Amino acid sequence: MPDLLRLEEFSIAFDGVTVVDRLSLRVGRGETLALVGESGSGKSVTALGAMDLLPRNAGVSGGRFLGDTDLSRLKGREWQGLRGGRVGFVFQEPMTSLNPLHTVGKQIGETLRLHQGLAGRAARARVIELLAQVKLPRPEELADAWPHQLSGGQRQRVMIAMAIANDPALLIADEPTTALDVTVQQEILALLAELRDRHGMGMLFITHDLNLVRRHADRVCVLYQGREQETGPVARVFDAPQSAYTRTLLAAEPEGRPAPVSDPAMLLSAKGLGVRFQRPKRLLMKRPPAFEAVRPLSLSLGRGETLGIVGESGSGKTTLAQALLRLVESRGEITLSDTRLDALSGAALRRMRQRAQIVFQDPFGSLSPRLPVSEIISEGLRFHHPELGEPEVRRRVAATLREVGLPEDCAGRYPHEFSGGQRQRIAVARAIILEPELLVLDEPTSALDRTVQKQLVALLRDLQARRGLSYLFISHDLAVVRAMAHRLLVLKEGEVVEEGDCLEVLARPRSDYTRALVTAAGLAPNVEAAPVRGGD
Repeated sequence: MPDLLRLEEFSIAFDGVTVVDRLSLRVGRGETLALVGESGSGKSVTALGAMDLLPRNAGVSGGRFLGDTDLSRLKGREWQGLRGGRVGFVFQEPMTSLNPLHTVGKQIGETLRLHQGLAGRAARARVIELLAQVKLPRPEELADAWPHQLSGGQRQRVMIAMAIANDPALLIADEPTTALDVTVQQEILALLAELRDRHGMGMLFITHDLNLVRRHADRVCVLYQGREQETGPVARVFDAPQSAYTRTLLAAEPEGRPAPVSDPAMLLSAKGLGVRFQRPKRLLMKRPPAFEAVRPLSLSLGRGETLGIVGESGSGKTTLAQALLRLVESRGEITLSDTRLDALSGAALRRMRQRAQIVFQDPFGSLSPRLPVSEIISEGLRFHHPELGEPEVRRRVAATLREVGLPEDCAGRYPHEFSGGQRQRIAVARAIILEPELLVLDEPTSALDRTVQKQLVALLRDLQARRGLSYLFISHDLAVVRAMAHRLLVLKEGEVVEEGDCLEVLARPRSDYTRALVTAAGLAPNVEAAPVRGGD
């Protein structure tokens, strides 16, 4: 199999600090090579360095070739023709990769114009075809949507559509299914495999999900702290790993259960809660009916309890959480303890924010790149407690950093200097420094490898036990949900299709939809469902 991408003794250093050390790998035509390792191991930076996408303080050495092209010799315009043309990219964080000032159709159309010269109706027809290819509903409508109007999973699929628009020879997919539910993961990876086989495309598949590697990659390269641990066919590496680190990765799986909650007092409740969004009106046409993102539903959450919310991308999980926190307009009643949130506005609503915090789905997008960690974490504290002096603020920031497992000396660094798992811990620290009663966790483990997921799940359970926190835990990863949630609520197209004890629902799903989610996640059916509410 001829090599498509080849790295030879490839190294990357930032300001003299080596982050990728003499890595050699190859991706053949029609082959999928998976690059795996924990957060900060150098997976993403390797791909970015190979394609000359690193900042100026990065030093790159070693050989890098695309077919017969020596990439180290390319200049500005040559790179522009190669990236997006011969090489397609699916970046890790779609919200920061998509331009918030343009519709998704315009952004996909731009790459078609630059590389194929398509414009007008021909470009729009191709855009709609691509959106349909990546299994997005209502492609004609979504072509005119803005990135912020889409769910995380939908934005990820837009990125995939953009990456495959010009039939690239090489696709670099950096966590391409991170924000997708398990059923759509299989569809997207099957689509990528079909495109790979049809066009002889090579794929560098960067992921933390070893189950996906087992099913969809031909070979795997394991990285640890920028160094190759082992490379080989997937079956050989998974069945007989040579490296101790590889064995650790394969054994890492979120485990355990949250502490039992005995007849909790009610903290949060909602009745008849619904969310609808007005669709845009097109010139000389009637406004279409509003889109029902969340159909009227009721839910409750006790003190010290975790309610897991699962469902496909676009099912309304994040919108429901934002409605409960009054971050989007909704109808119906929302009560936090004895306070009607739906009746609050202005200063009263702002004061309530201290009691209910959120960790957003995309930590890199929600952390200001212009502020050091100390200011990010203390911003809410300074707003809600202006009476605190600077020494006390610094003391609380340092204590909170220690609580989430980060060193105090990282307070002066900026978000881009951290791995995905570390940024997620910073986001948790920013939320808990205000000592909230309710914490909404929106896909908090989606961009993390299994070893870091396991650490974060343990951290969240420990924080819950010590602080008596209540969690709304949104995730598409049912293995993580099983380790975190007391109760489970399953959403489909904005409607509740099933709810109940977490283990009971996962072991004996009543609806076909839940059964499909459980099967796609590879969870064993009919495991014993031990109750976690109440005591023996």
